[in-house]
Amino acid sequence: MITNVLGNTLLTWGMKQVGDPDLSPLLYIKAIFNPYVSLGILFLIVWMLSRMTLLSWADLSYVLPVTSAGYILQAIIGKYLFGEHISAARWSGTVLIIAGIALVGTTSPRTVEHSRATSRATS
Repeated sequence: MITNVLGNTLLTWGMKQVGDPDLSPLLYIKAIFNPYVSLGILFLIVWMLSRMTLLSWADLSYVLPVTSAGYILQAIIGKYLFGEHISAARWSGTVLIIAGIALVGTTSPRTVEHSRATSRATS
């Protein structure tokens, strides 16, 4: 989850330096070479590989809600690092995410036996 938060934070930081690429493929390619954007992409690749591993160990319905804790950290980083105004509605949504994480966290990460899940996926 940390690599997701770091990746998105670095990507945001870099894109704020680059500015709006205005749908130009050349400007997007130029943006990729910004050191913060590049590092953000690297962290997000690590996040994707980690998520793939998590999904092999636990149910999708468990992994996605539990890993959404990153959204909470992103809201905090947005407010304090980037000076974003976060409305009461956004904070309320963040509190609802926390409640959802708490509810899902009390359940078992896997509801299907691994061998059955594998055999269903291959048939």
